[in-house]
Amino acid sequence: MSVSAAPMPVMGSSQIKDVDQKSLWLRNRRWDLMFITFSVIVVPLPYLVYLLGVQFGMDPDVSRNLVNGFVAIAVGGPHMMSTFLRTGLDADFGKRYPMLLRSSIIIPIVVVSLAFLNLTLLLTVFFFWAALHVLHQVTYIVELYNHKEHNFVRKQSAVSMRARLIDYAVILTCLFPVAAWKVSEGSFDIGVNDLTRVIPGFFQQKWLFYTMSAVFAVAVIAFVYKTYQEYRQGILNVPKTTFIAFTIVIAFTMPALPNLDTAFQGLNTWHSFQYLAITFYIIKVKQAMGQLDQSAPLVSRFSRTNENSRGLYLLSAIMLVGSLVIFLVVFAMAHIITPSAAVVPVGDTRALQLWRFDVAYYTSILSFLWIHYYHDHFLFTDFEVLDGAYYKVEG
Repeated sequence: MSVSAAPMPVMGSSQIKDVDQKSLWLRNRRWDLMFITFSVIVVPLPYLVYLLGVQFGMDPDVSRNLVNGFVAIAVGGPHMMSTFLRTGLDADFGKRYPMLLRSSIIIPIVVVSLAFLNLTLLLTVFFFWAALHVLHQVTYIVELYNHKEHNFVRKQSAVSMRARLIDYAVILTCLFPVAAWKVSEGSFDIGVNDLTRVIPGFFQQKWLFYTMSAVFAVAVIAFVYKTYQEYRQGILNVPKTTFIAFTIVIAFTMPALPNLDTAFQGLNTWHSFQYLAITFYIIKVKQAMGQLDQSAPLVSRFSRTNENSRGLYLLSAIMLVGSLVIFLVVFAMAHIITPSAAVVPVGDTRALQLWRFDVAYYTSILSFLWIHYYHDHFLFTDFEVLDGAYYKVEG
């Protein structure tokens, strides 16, 4: 539905009052920088905590799992569950995509099966789907900036297809050159799991690294040139360009760290901060337009508890109980189902305990996380979702 065809929302003067309707920022400068761009400062924290634990004599695997658990509970888990505030708990979404919700049940079945049969394959699929999901969110945020610029700030000054392709090229390739190098060196590990065991040998050659590096280099040069031309013409979208630049630097360097499991948690933390901020903002906009009470009464009730979205965060965190239940059930099952010697050497008690924990942890997280990815492929196509906040607020 186009903006011109959308009905004018009725909003009170006290609702969404901090929105800068005519600026290029999605909400306002302070909010965008705090939650979208400068929240990048959280990226190194998980890795630093991991190193600190090792420095104080903690076993690296214990330190790694403690960091994973804390990130999952504090921000990663709530961000994952917050998706359902807009999908499973919203009747409007259910009416639009009934088969999407029904088919989601297949995902936990696949996750549990792979966790016990081939945990390495499960983590390989997870890593690459997670990488694509993170980059998909980046392109979604970029398109939200483009949409606001075209429809509310510089009307009819559409971002050219060439400019979009350059942005997409640099975003979608920045994560892979260093990752391809690690794959070619046989050092692509997630925790105790060597993912190169299930990556076809054809992709474990240097040609993939050279190809990805060349494509990324061309994309960076084109992006720098495009940015310079937009600056000279006075049409540079500063919020969007700054966000893309930070993303490129972080995503390119993150795979170079030796412990990819914890390194990825840093990128996941930044990604989750962005996701929570945008999701809660979208819900607040829908509530201000009077659309939330009927379609999602439970979400509406928690959203009204305060203006800072703490109620929505609380609801998302409460839903993590589902992950805890799955963790306990699968951890108990892992004591009954013994892995083969090819997975865990006979008599290696420590490796067996790590396998049990990893199976339970990744099953409890990925069962919901992959549904979150699945639903977001649809949510990330709605660029008009913030339009209600950009109309002139009526007093």
